[in-house]
Amino acid sequence: MTLLRFSLPFQCLFFVSLSITVIESKCKKGCDLALASYYAWENTNVTFISEVLHSQLVPKGVADAILDFNKQVEGEDRLKAFTRVNVPFPCDCINGEFLGHVFEYEVKSGDTYEKIASLYYSNLTTVEWLQRSNTYEADEMAENDKMNVTVNCSCGDTSVSKNYGLFITYPLLPGETLEAVLTQTNLSQDVGVLVQSYNEGVNLSGGDGLIFVPGKDASGNYRPLRSSTVGLSGMVVAGISSAVVAGFLLLATGVLYFGFYQKKKLKWAMFPSTSPKILPAQAGDAPSSKANGHKDNIIDTSVEFSHEELAQATNSFSLTHKVGEGGFGAVYYAELRGEKVAIKKMGMQASKEFLAELKVLTRVHHLNLVRLIGYCVEGSLFLVYEYIENGNLSQHLHGSGKDPLPWSTRVQIALDSARGLEYVHEHTVPVYIHRDIKSANILIDKKFHGKVADFGLAKMFPKAGRAALLPTRLVGTFGYMAPEYARFGEVSPEVDVYAFGVVLYELISAKAAIVKTNDSAVGSKGLVALFENVLNQPDPMQDLCKLIDPRLGDNYPVDSVLKMAQLAKACTEENPKLRPSMRSIVIALTILSSSTQ
Repeated sequence: MTLLRFSLPFQCLFFVSLSITVIESKCKKGCDLALASYYAWENTNVTFISEVLHSQLVPKGVADAILDFNKQVEGEDRLKAFTRVNVPFPCDCINGEFLGHVFEYEVKSGDTYEKIASLYYSNLTTVEWLQRSNTYEADEMAENDKMNVTVNCSCGDTSVSKNYGLFITYPLLPGETLEAVLTQTNLSQDVGVLVQSYNEGVNLSGGDGLIFVPGKDASGNYRPLRSSTVGLSGMVVAGISSAVVAGFLLLATGVLYFGFYQKKKLKWAMFPSTSPKILPAQAGDAPSSKANGHKDNIIDTSVEFSHEELAQATNSFSLTHKVGEGGFGAVYYAELRGEKVAIKKMGMQASKEFLAELKVLTRVHHLNLVRLIGYCVEGSLFLVYEYIENGNLSQHLHGSGKDPLPWSTRVQIALDSARGLEYVHEHTVPVYIHRDIKSANILIDKKFHGKVADFGLAKMFPKAGRAALLPTRLVGTFGYMAPEYARFGEVSPEVDVYAFGVVLYELISAKAAIVKTNDSAVGSKGLVALFENVLNQPDPMQDLCKLIDPRLGDNYPVDSVLKMAQLAKACTEENPKLRPSMRSIVIALTILSSSTQ
């Protein structure tokens, strides 16, 4: 929060920060899966629907991803007019404000807001939403322009029922009643009472607009509400008027102008190569387009801590607070301002890595990326992160004293990490390459979800989809380096994809990236080569089972392990052009995760 960097009197700081926190707390996170009820007009087919509602769950033009949720549909080109099709899509918490997903639509000749909303998107969005999400005037749309299309969704509500965690965004037809909706969705009258509770204030006796109703997954089952999901119940009503908050903000700004200005001058003098303006890519933002570009005048929102405060919280950086040692410094546990944090302490010689991580994590916010809280530049360089309770993935796979991770948890951690990487590869401006993906840089929270950490070696990428010879020294960790990077210094998003493939092999085997062998002539062997020797066999299952973490016993689905191994093999292809994108990896792991739950 921006105001926390100022040296406010305690009472004023507490009141203002509390007020802002309450107002901004509208949704905390989304959910992996929601459904959109698409009402098919004449001459509509499933392939067309996949093109307008494409996402990480439904690749563009791939009808099968939709057909899995619609067993009644005979084929992609045999869709009856005036019937409904459920389309899966991810439900995101957009900018902390509401639950929804932003689809990208390519404008066609003759398109209007009304035509796009009512015909192409079958009233899943509205003209008002389109105008709010885009900058085009109604008569200025050009063919092939990219347009953001926002569709609302729900993840459930614990105050209504814990039995339903998957919901359909259902556009009511004019005059459509609750009884008609229940018939259309095969819901019982008992559930109809819940539908009314989920949609308070909506006219269900023959109105129009969007409602949310429980839906079935691809297996035909209702999903229970997960305890970690925050849906409609995540909405919080502010109890303090905006006028009061505005008054305190104005007062704080006036009182602190001179002290803040002098402090900023000192900081910029210390790091003259950095700009005081940093562009955050908020979680839930759509990919950049003409319709919705980034703003150039948003300052960073990281808190600046004093050395005194950090020293006090760590008992002068005592060994009792030390929880780890990385390539660029030690990490300490502390509690700051009521929050558990991890403090990375680096020497001044690590200023390049410090600035790289500060720059990336101030710009980029995502559920599956470790959250940067603040920094300090007094005496040493300090970065303050959210504290992740369960350490890193490497400790769980290779360390002692840890219970073995169940297979389903390993798949979930892989999916979480892939989502974090997919976000920085494809949904930020500019695109970033991590360059040091490894199991030690994937943190595990108290609910055993993964977060990608340590962006000290991250590089901005000039143009997504093309490799580049960036002026840089060779960095990273042996065993995870892609061949083209290790040999020629060629950097692209595929470098991270390769390293992620190695992590997938680690999740399967619990072996390190470089394995010691019994062959005295070789000495050690990379995990990639070890698995490739097995996966290249006509029938790899027997030898593959020998590579699986023995601590799993027989508690794993063999076909699931094989699919992950095959995905890892694709990620570690010698030719970077043959590797899948992180978006494709997320889709594959999403499907794998749904089959292992």
